[in-house]
Amino acid sequence: MSTNSTDPLIGRLIDGRYQVRSRIARGGMATVYLATDLRLERRVAIKVMHGHLADDSQYKARFIQEARSAARLAHPNVVNVYDQGQDGETAYLVMEYLPGITLRDLLQEHKVLTTVQAMDIMEAILSGLAAAHKNGIVHRDLKPENVLLADDGRIKIGDFGLARAASANTATGNALLGTIAYLSPELVTRGIADTRSDIYAVGIMLYEMLAGEQPFRGEQAFQIAHQHANDTVPTPSSKNPRVPAELDELVLWATARDPDQRPRDARAMLEQLHETEALLRQDDSATGTTAAQRTMVLPAAVNAASSTAETQILTPKARHRTGPILTESTTALATKSDRRRRKGFWLFALVLIVAALAGGTGWYFGAGPGSQVSIQEVAGQSQNTARAALQKQDLVVAASTTSVYSTTVAKDLVAGTMPKAGTRVAHGAEVILVISNGPQPLPVPKLVGVSEDQAKQAIATSKFTWKQSTTRFDDKVAKGLVIAALGADGTPLTEGQTYGEKQEISLVVSLGPLPDVSGQTVQEAKNILSSANLTGIEGPTEASDTIAKGLVIRAQAHDTKPVTEGSTVDLVISSGKPQVPVPDVVGKNWTDAKTALTAAGFTLDYNHIADVSPGSFFVSKTNPGGGQTVDKGSKIKINFNGNF
Repeated sequence: MSTNSTDPLIGRLIDGRYQVRSRIARGGMATVYLATDLRLERRVAIKVMHGHLADDSQYKARFIQEARSAARLAHPNVVNVYDQGQDGETAYLVMEYLPGITLRDLLQEHKVLTTVQAMDIMEAILSGLAAAHKNGIVHRDLKPENVLLADDGRIKIGDFGLARAASANTATGNALLGTIAYLSPELVTRGIADTRSDIYAVGIMLYEMLAGEQPFRGEQAFQIAHQHANDTVPTPSSKNPRVPAELDELVLWATARDPDQRPRDARAMLEQLHETEALLRQDDSATGTTAAQRTMVLPAAVNAASSTAETQILTPKARHRTGPILTESTTALATKSDRRRRKGFWLFALVLIVAALAGGTGWYFGAGPGSQVSIQEVAGQSQNTARAALQKQDLVVAASTTSVYSTTVAKDLVAGTMPKAGTRVAHGAEVILVISNGPQPLPVPKLVGVSEDQAKQAIATSKFTWKQSTTRFDDKVAKGLVIAALGADGTPLTEGQTYGEKQEISLVVSLGPLPDVSGQTVQEAKNILSSANLTGIEGPTEASDTIAKGLVIRAQAHDTKPVTEGSTVDLVISSGKPQVPVPDVVGKNWTDAKTALTAAGFTLDYNHIADVSPGSFFVSKTNPGGGQTVDKGSKIKINFNGNF
């Protein structure tokens, strides 16, 4: 399974229901993602049309047609379609999710399949296709990439994007619509498709499974198409001698150039496949070998003379007198092909003309005006550089540009093109540059003051990226709460501020206040700090009214940096009570003297009779005397000279 973390759809909720998980595959018309249907709680595959095709009514109609075509089918060998809709500019199709591989993956790994494997896969393909044909649907794009092999053994046909209602002459509107290696001659020459065109593609796939390669090859698509239109498909046994003649005949019947010489639909070919399996089992029994017994769909008894039976399963005897596969052996078909190659000289001129036309067409589409170029990737380049690169490809770069928010491309650089890189377009086609606006601005949620886990959840929900958390001690913020949120450049972010989508946010989380070491000896304080992964050293001294001299008043930062685990902190040591001068109050009345002394923090020793009439008593002496420096809070003795 392919994933791409830069894909903007990954992680998106489509239509409020489908949560996109990862990318499964990408094709020329759409990308398929693995998603979760939140309503029904199941995994689904969601097919999203490429953005540059969403405005093309033809492609959108084809996309919707796939949903309608597949939804009409309810068969175990057809991928189920659950839903179809549009979310904004996103057109999508919801399908059954089948974990496993495609038939193409299997062929790339094993190249040649056994007869039993090929018939098992062919039976499933024809069963699903028969259901489509019965409902009037022609697939028109059958190929190994559209055959899904689930891990649990189920085999299903998918991708009905080119399907249309079946009729005798269903015009495609484009003779090369579909994959060139599996196109029938009538599609190549006339652009006409019906159920027999699907049969031709099935025959080519059967040949590829048995022979290990496609029957026609060429450097140009035109060369392969020319072979489909003019050459007979060879027998698989010409490449793989182990292929039985019965399967050779089945391939030749399915790939006859004349549609009238092929099975009329998948049901007819499926019934013949069942008979071929029975014949091969009989051959195994006759030679003494054993084969796995498989479940068969047996036909109802029919009257051989009846002309009303829609489909008859023919006996081995009848096979030799009914239909192309029943009337021509492999040798006869080869002889007939040789005879055609030996036709008269009058065809030689026609061959030369056809060759000249083929060469001219090859030049026109290969190197001439009709050739196409693949738009190169210019994401991440400046506009001038991108314009020059695209113009060098003979493309016209539009003067106007469009813009898009991007989390991977810096602002003002080129984020992509319309059409997208890798798209094949004609020389001189116009390309529009898509310019990055940088990440989409989004509001920052509340992060400061909440727990670290709550902050991380808020960051994720708001489409930002949590980078890391650091811790520090803080006297004002409780332990475990966020002190600050920092942007990618270290700048603090505030709630409601706009910040780029998916940009990084770092959190600063509080360890609470520094440990309380007040009143401890220096050694006791160091031990307490050590238990908190801090180192205490003796710092400055400071007078204290409450802490005795020589004991620790507090721990504080050693410098101006925040204190984190492992930091060194200073221990502030008490130098004892502060020293203050005694106010000179001699000669003042007791009212003023008492006010000055108590304001200076002293306690007073005096004759309290002075309090009866303080204005009548005057201070004659203090001990200690005015101007002397003593401990704050010391006792001052007062003498009076009063008027009695």
